[in-house]
Amino acid sequence: MFEQNSYTMPGTAREFMYKVYGWMSVALAMTAAIAYYVGTTPAIYTQLFNSMPLLIGIVIAQVALVVFLSWKIMSLSHTEAVIAFMAYAMLVGVTTSSVLLIYTMASIYLAFIITAGMFGAMALYGYYTEADLSSMGSFLVMGLFGVMLAMLVNMWFKNPLADYYISLAAVGIFTLLTAYDVQKIKRIGESLMVDAETKKKLAILGALTLYLDFINLFLHLLRIMGKKRD
Repeated sequence: MFEQNSYTMPGTAREFMYKVYGWMSVALAMTAAIAYYVGTTPAIYTQLFNSMPLLIGIVIAQVALVVFLSWKIMSLSHTEAVIAFMAYAMLVGVTTSSVLLIYTMASIYLAFIITAGMFGAMALYGYYTEADLSSMGSFLVMGLFGVMLAMLVNMWFKNPLADYYISLAAVGIFTLLTAYDVQKIKRIGESLMVDAETKKKLAILGALTLYLDFINLFLHLLRIMGKKRD
């Protein structure tokens, strides 16, 4: 996809990272806007959360879009990649609107602020550290699959204590993943020897990766510390 260069290009890496963070921010804003609109519109959320087939269809569409983007983004145009990414962010907004019905706004705001702080700190660490974080990759992937499996099992048992510890583990994994992913994306930016169109599409892919880290970190923090509505 791209050639490794024998030297680093800090300016190129910074420019690439700006694009990654820019698209990530746009996607997060899109998700927040859709979530707020759906979660504060009774006519919409009543129909949505009372229709299991509709909800399952939206979740399947989310999974399909993120897999499609991850595997096929190089075969898309930049415009098509942007549209697919924004569509995914909108679908996530629809499903995450449920948090507005479950948790108080104060706890949602607090969880978001803490998430932003943790994400920002780990992103800075991943960008500036001299340590090689690549060895953490396989460990974090294994941990992520373990968390997903535990969540699926606990959907059956519905154990609140298990849910708490699963979310604690997920927070740790996504915190470390943020640093790992930022360093990986930075190194791609340093070694890019491709055309402008490919750079733009790789920036979208990097934005999707960090977007997923942020959203998952936020949701699991909210599950740990969020105060539920009466």
